[in-house]
Amino acid sequence: MMSDVKRVGYVALVGRPNVGKSTLLNALVGERVAIVTHKPQTTRHQIRGWVTQPEGQAVFVDTPGMHSDARNALNHRLNRVASQSLVDVDAVVMVVDAMHINQEDIRVLEKLATTTGQAKILVFNKIDQLKDRSQLLKQTHDLTEHCSFDAVVYLSAKTGAGLDDLMGEVFARLPEDELIYPADEFTDRPVRFLVAELVREQLMLQLHQEIPYGLTVVTEYFEEKPSRVHIHALIIVSEERHKGMVIGKKGEVLKRVGTRARHHIENLLGQPVHLELHVKAQAGWMEDERKLDQLGYAQ
Repeated sequence: MMSDVKRVGYVALVGRPNVGKSTLLNALVGERVAIVTHKPQTTRHQIRGWVTQPEGQAVFVDTPGMHSDARNALNHRLNRVASQSLVDVDAVVMVVDAMHINQEDIRVLEKLATTTGQAKILVFNKIDQLKDRSQLLKQTHDLTEHCSFDAVVYLSAKTGAGLDDLMGEVFARLPEDELIYPADEFTDRPVRFLVAELVREQLMLQLHQEIPYGLTVVTEYFEEKPSRVHIHALIIVSEERHKGMVIGKKGEVLKRVGTRARHHIENLLGQPVHLELHVKAQAGWMEDERKLDQLGYAQ
């Protein structure tokens, strides 16, 4: 029997780095689909997470933050992925930080203004941090001068305020279709990818300066055994000197990263985990197009 026709489609979450797109995705889906840190450019992959409700299914696509100072092949690739997401979806949700709007936001707005065929929703995030919300009226006026939007939503991904308003606006603008993904699942990313991202999240939180941006993580071994899941993850750094910084004195940094990552992985999998972390230097990996392909970075 054919299922009932519902509102179904793809929705891109776009914006400059560090406006809370990944936090918003996780809040909408209700699961840790994307990692979150206070550092910009945390998101490096296009990540899909969907919300299935009686109205239908909205497949949100979290994208790398668009930035103008791309300095290597990886950053150029991330910009291409973010830009391509604007044309492959039914709706675009542009997220801005209500506390801080700058020229990077305007660049994204101007790029969005040149796209056609998609519904466009402007989201002001982090309104819970605003002491004077009267400024939102002027901000809305200023931003909508650069791009025409079908709706404007004010919310806090952190507290959950306004999420229902956003979902209402999204479903109202999606086409009628059948469900794309199973209703009891929430992402198309494999567990090995999610595990590697949870390790990278802790590395970005624990490390400072340029080191977090010069590393990536790969899950090399994943096996479910009767008592626990055994996982080996490889941390790749761009310079030999960074290995010692990642490991730390007497291994303290790597141990702290492993302990915290294991906690989040166990919450994700719902069972005990034995996690082993290894560090390897691969000079120039961020500039090597072939290596980026091997590491799973989309073109």
